[in-house]
Amino acid sequence: MSTSPRIIHIAAALLIGPDGRTLLVRKRGTEAFMQPGGKIEAHEQPVHALARELEEELGLVIDLTQATFLGQFSAPAANEPGFVVQAELFLLNIDANVTPAAEIEEVRWIDPATNGHLTLAPLTRDVILPFYRASLTAIA
Repeated sequence: MSTSPRIIHIAAALLIGPDGRTLLVRKRGTEAFMQPGGKIEAHEQPVHALARELEEELGLVIDLTQATFLGQFSAPAANEPGFVVQAELFLLNIDANVTPAAEIEEVRWIDPATNGHLTLAPLTRDVILPFYRASLTAIA
């Protein structure tokens, strides 16, 4: 008998800086870098969860009208074995300094065409970055 995977609902950001690099974060005590964001509370709209998490984790205050919804993406969770993360993904272009806070230990800007020589969470590595690269190719 197969058990359906347990799902973690999150809101995540594809943050793009003025130079075209994307921001990834690593939580304290973990190895994998991933999109910033976090769990959506029961009463929250995904974009509001994203705004709350970005402010808590990075000191980043966003304009909700600037967040472009890209779709829902899922992959095995990086830090919770047996779980799947289901992400509501938003694109945000930012030109602001970010500071790791809360459970974020490290932030890294990488060229989205590469893995930045980092260990990446499955959602970032297998789904979000390839999706973003394909969108850049489509625009070019």
